[in-house]
Amino acid sequence: MSDAPHWKRFDEWDSRALHFDQFSAEDPEAGFSTFQSPFDPEPSIRIENGKIIEVDGKTEDQFDILDAYIVAHHLDIDVADEAMAMDPVHIARLLVDINVPREELERLARGMTPAKLVSVVSSMSALEITFAYAKMRQREAPGNQAHVTNAKDDPLQLAADSAIAVALGFDEIETTMRVSSNSWANAMACAVGAAVGRGGVLFQCAIEEAEELQIGMAGFTSYAETISVYGTENAFLDGDDTPWSKAFLTAAYASRGIKARCTSGAGAELLMGFHDKQSVLYLEARCLCLQRAMGIQGTQNGGIDGAPITSTMAGGMRELIAENLIAVWLGLECASGNDTRVSESEIRVGAKITPYLLAGSDLVCSGFGSICKYDNTFNPSLINGEEIEDYLALQRDYQVDGGLTPITEQQASSLRIRAIRAITAVFEELELAEVPEDWIQSVAASSGSRDTSTFPTNQIKKISETIQRKKLTAVDVVRALAKRGYIEEAENMLLMLRQRISGDYLQTSGVIREGKVISALNSPNSYSGPGTGYKMPAKRWEEIKGLRHIQTRDKVLERESHNEIGAPEWLQTTGTAEKGRNPHEVVIGISPAFGTRLHTTTAGHELIDVLLSLCQGIEHAGGVPRIVRLRHTADTSFLGLSAALLSGSGYAIGIQAKGTAVIHQANRLPHMNLELFSNAPVTTLEHYYAMGQNAAHYTFGKSPEPIIVPVDGRSLAARYHVRVAMLYALETEMIDPDAEPMELVLALGQMRGKHE
Repeated sequence: MSDAPHWKRFDEWDSRALHFDQFSAEDPEAGFSTFQSPFDPEPSIRIENGKIIEVDGKTEDQFDILDAYIVAHHLDIDVADEAMAMDPVHIARLLVDINVPREELERLARGMTPAKLVSVVSSMSALEITFAYAKMRQREAPGNQAHVTNAKDDPLQLAADSAIAVALGFDEIETTMRVSSNSWANAMACAVGAAVGRGGVLFQCAIEEAEELQIGMAGFTSYAETISVYGTENAFLDGDDTPWSKAFLTAAYASRGIKARCTSGAGAELLMGFHDKQSVLYLEARCLCLQRAMGIQGTQNGGIDGAPITSTMAGGMRELIAENLIAVWLGLECASGNDTRVSESEIRVGAKITPYLLAGSDLVCSGFGSICKYDNTFNPSLINGEEIEDYLALQRDYQVDGGLTPITEQQASSLRIRAIRAITAVFEELELAEVPEDWIQSVAASSGSRDTSTFPTNQIKKISETIQRKKLTAVDVVRALAKRGYIEEAENMLLMLRQRISGDYLQTSGVIREGKVISALNSPNSYSGPGTGYKMPAKRWEEIKGLRHIQTRDKVLERESHNEIGAPEWLQTTGTAEKGRNPHEVVIGISPAFGTRLHTTTAGHELIDVLLSLCQGIEHAGGVPRIVRLRHTADTSFLGLSAALLSGSGYAIGIQAKGTAVIHQANRLPHMNLELFSNAPVTTLEHYYAMGQNAAHYTFGKSPEPIIVPVDGRSLAARYHVRVAMLYALETEMIDPDAEPMELVLALGQMRGKHE
């Protein structure tokens, strides 16, 4: 038995959020395999007399409902023999070859069976899949979709949060509800909120399909993606549907001008218990072939509700983007998942979104949680309202367009109150509800439903039932908005109703921007290597760069503006500094901007207090402080060494205005100091006092314990480096290589130190 002690690092690992994640062993018998399972069929096709009689090892008499539909409506007999005969690795190389056009690869895909498609993407690395996705996605410019829900189904909050989602740049917003009978109230609230600030945002109310179609026919919604498709026959039948009924529903939506997508994703069949022991990718490939066969324009793909279970498997994250690649390869618009929180680890969450950001996607998320996690009725998304600015920063970091735009607090506040008052006006005009002013103010200021005091739950149900009973439509809402003075909002809602008549946004990857439909038809993805494809317009890049809390030189100078002209009264020049003689002297060499242009350290200490702390520490240990301004350098080490060469003891302290300081000795190399305070943002006045003491101790031949400034694992560089760099640039601007060192004295009448 080992006597080795328990290593505490494992306790630290166990305390991290990752420890809440579970990981599954590969077990094909139980359905746990990603790219390949022993139960997956080998790719095959056999055609006789112009008829497909075998697909992926199954003969015609063995076809299930998926096989039959795929054979009848997906597989192109004119292409099948050619495509199926090609080496999978060769096809994979074509996918990443910038010289092979997307249209040619789509042609080949129409002749491939599900197993063949899987054999191709299985041979590709995660990087290659990402690159191929960038080439194969349908629309030129990326986009994004938001979830807008709340735990109370509060229509005021739904309207306000929809307006915020629109302002953030989402092309689509999707709602659902905790209580199904609230659906009509939710739909009306989101439709009104989505019309605030910008027209043309597509909207969905996710509920039971027949009800959703009715809400759509009333004009409140403009797209639907609840047409669920599964990769096994048993899962399909368990959902009381068949490919034929789903195709009919798709046609019903389209006939009423409602854009539609199917929903599928790896892990769904596993969760339903009908996985047939086959890999999740093979089952999803069947779903995607089926969707193309149905004639639908797009898919909500990438795991969706099954993404968390797929992410537990080895290679699961790679599988999720691989199924997205199959979707766009088949010519479908892809709302590429990322709508489900797959991990408690922020590192894994950030890693999962990165390939989609880099490659771009028709809709990066099929439900970015624009609201707080706890308000997401779909369950938390991969990224949620609390993390929006993290996502905005990633766009800026990689110079990619993830579909979102930063907004200011003033913009957000004005949009929220406008949206709440607009839905209030509609409710009152249509005699649905009276809304007290305190409810309006409560929602306007709230981050989420935990902060609001508004409708009782049963009242929302009554509003919803009244909308249905009165057979109110979006046209009634337009009239109500216009009558109450919300002309712009009325026009924006009318824009969507006009689009319903033309049906242009039913085109593959159709979204509406600036009143114009942009789709794969009139703005196809043209990527064919460097210098091609989507180029972020300069105006768009300026928007993406505009995060809050951007540091500028002017902002830094504004903080340092007091007493900028001339030396302050507490620090006066007496002449050129000469070599000292006192064996216990400690020269404090200050930088060019110290007390002239800069007046506080990065920790916020006034420089007079820092200087006094150093002097008092030196005096307390029996030393003699002396202050010299050095203008030929701003480097901390050279400040310290130059000061040491002037010191009678040969010991000195060098300090920059931002607070970085060293103890140096005259006979040492420039960067071989005795002690260094490099982490100025967390250095206290007590630390400077102790540094002064230690410097004096060295003059007496002592070897004091070095002063350590603890950082406690904080990422100080990320917090302070922008300001530090700007401050140091101000220092270096003042360097004069030929300047003599100047002797300084403190004006005692101005002393304000913390250690007096």
